[in-house]
Amino acid sequence: MKHIAILGSTGSIGTQTLDVLAHSPELYKVEGLAGGHNLPVLLEQIKQFKPSKVSVATKSLADELKLHISAQTSVFYGDEGLMEIAAGTDADYVVTALVGSQGLRPTLAAIEAGKDIGLANKETLVSAGHLVTELVKKRGVKLLPIDSEHSAIFQCLNGESVQDINKIILTASGGSFRDRTREQLQGVTVEQALQHPNWSMGAKITIDSATMVNKGLEVIEAHWLFGLPYSQIEVLIHPESIIHSCVEFVDNSIIAQLGNPDMRVPIQYALTYPQRLATPSKPLNLAQVGKLNFREMDYVRFPCLQMAFDSGRTGGTATTVYNAANEVAVARFLKGAIDFLQIERIIDSVLNQHEVVASPNLEEIMAADTWARAAAEKIND
Repeated sequence: MKHIAILGSTGSIGTQTLDVLAHSPELYKVEGLAGGHNLPVLLEQIKQFKPSKVSVATKSLADELKLHISAQTSVFYGDEGLMEIAAGTDADYVVTALVGSQGLRPTLAAIEAGKDIGLANKETLVSAGHLVTELVKKRGVKLLPIDSEHSAIFQCLNGESVQDINKIILTASGGSFRDRTREQLQGVTVEQALQHPNWSMGAKITIDSATMVNKGLEVIEAHWLFGLPYSQIEVLIHPESIIHSCVEFVDNSIIAQLGNPDMRVPIQYALTYPQRLATPSKPLNLAQVGKLNFREMDYVRFPCLQMAFDSGRTGGTATTVYNAANEVAVARFLKGAIDFLQIERIIDSVLNQHEVVASPNLEEIMAADTWARAAAEKIND
């Protein structure tokens, strides 16, 4: 039996992870859940899975939660609560499904505590890839990708040598505005941006998909997960999201992983690797799909993706700043404070102001993150 803790249990990945666990209850024991602000959903999860420890965002939420659950479940809150769920339970496997850079410290704490990681929080590797990968090697734990694209590459590389890779190809749906020109992006609404054509995701990731920042974060994450230079990472628009990513080898063979858009498949593979189990997902009917389409990435149309490659090649704190500036810009857009195209202008402006630290420690990473957020809040043009 695998003992599991989930950071971000009430979000899109967290709820789907619990759906996977519920499908095979004899294989898993939930030890800890960190659920943020969504008390009703968290209460249902506690009732069903009976974890020994849970965490919420604030003290007032923690006090409210205690009124509704058994004393056998300990309640924590805030950053300390996240650290407790990450490193302080009997879990041997931690799913990190938090949104944004708040996942960094808890993920490092879980690795330090010797726990295997199912990684759905790409910002952790974007902000501090060198620290995370060094600690994974030092502690001898597994770092298994949950993002569908990285899971696809991971599966394509099963039994293959990294030396035989020519390039990896990350596929991108193109997001909610993939068929619009830049001129047609003027004045688009939050509601329009949140209408992803293929995937059901949280608001922040859906906006990131529309700007292609999400793919930019995945490019940086792939660099750290697979140890490849940016020259061997390519992005291709694939509107159907059936091929989740692929690998081209030195003999020009391409191996791809296909499936319906359903995050439960990569989540389960990360939990059961190297074994495969039946899932509640719908099988892929290729005859029904009929045809698959691809088109080259347009970096002028999607400048945020170009910024990601540039930040990755620069290295150091550049990727931290790219991520932090985007998080603030997206939050401002979701609140209606800026328009859609201002997201990319804010990221570009903050990156241009930043003085990069080449090999930052954790304190320098957090300082760059804080600086970038403050800078992004001030930009209004």
